[in-house]
Amino acid sequence: MENKQTKKRGFTGIKSSGLVILACLGLAIIIYKFVLGNPANFMENNPEGHPLPGNFLGLIYKGGIIVPIIQTLLLTVMSLSVERFFAIRNAEGKGKLVKFVAEVKASLSKGDIKGAAALCDVQQGSVGNVVASTLIKYQEVEEDATLSKEQKVLAIQKEVEEATALELPMLSQNLAIIATIVTLGTLMGLLGTVIGMIKSFASLAGAGGTDSVALSAGISEALINTAFGILTGALAVVSYSFFTSKIDKITYCIDEVGFSIVQTFAASHK
Repeated sequence: MENKQTKKRGFTGIKSSGLVILACLGLAIIIYKFVLGNPANFMENNPEGHPLPGNFLGLIYKGGIIVPIIQTLLLTVMSLSVERFFAIRNAEGKGKLVKFVAEVKASLSKGDIKGAAALCDVQQGSVGNVVASTLIKYQEVEEDATLSKEQKVLAIQKEVEEATALELPMLSQNLAIIATIVTLGTLMGLLGTVIGMIKSFASLAGAGGTDSVALSAGISEALINTAFGILTGALAVVSYSFFTSKIDKITYCIDEVGFSIVQTFAASHK
């Protein structure tokens, strides 16, 4: 069985999340300027005028400067969601966790430590790594005649905790950013709405009557930013909830197998 130092982790995620955000900002600006702001989307090829009837891209462009900011948040959520999907999928290992846990517990109940270790080598991932490390400690303390049974049990429990502490923080990496965007996306949409309504009321208060172009532009800015903000916040909520449930499942599996190993040792040794 390989030791903890040589165990391969595979893809654990992107550590430089700031670079991801900057890349999303750059992409959002490009989309805003050259896709949404394409003159072909507007009457008389003028981005300062009205969008063509039914042209959704031009309508989004009229949302104003807040649009690329919300786009940045939306692209960031999408990028980090893809990143977390592959990172957590790698942490789960190659097989189904429920089946792996059941097979390990079955091997432990038979006293087949080598069989359980072989299952870890096949499964890999965070759960496999934690169980493999714990089984190494199991064999080490089993051969150490200088320790009492209580000390051996404590040593195995400590190994479970240390291996878990080594693996689990990588699973929640970047989720804090997604959680922040849940609120930030909605707030940016609200800010865009307020700015748009200010422009609308300013056009109503203008001298010489109502400026219909300015009024419609302000209303468009308000509604577009509201829609984008809600979409971004909703996507972030779904993403955060999905991945935290995945992490909870992995944590539960680790706890279940770790408890089984400790109990097996305590029951089979005097």
